[in-house]
Amino acid sequence: MRLLSYDELRSQKGIPYSKVHLWRLEREGKFPRRVRLGESRHGWLESEIDDWVLERMAARNVEAA
Repeated sequence: MRLLSYDELRSQKGIPYSKVHLWRLEREGKFPRRVRLGESRHGWLESEIDDWVLERMAARNVEAA
């Protein structure tokens, strides 16, 4: 199990969203919820992020068909 920082979401997973946009998506149930690590520290489970990306890819393939 690995936690990703906000910077790692951008650099390693290619997710270019701002922190505010991620917060909105999380609140709407459209992005994995972050894990609170401390007062002002959060991380995202890499496995949940990978699953989210795979869901986006599957949706793209369905739309193209």
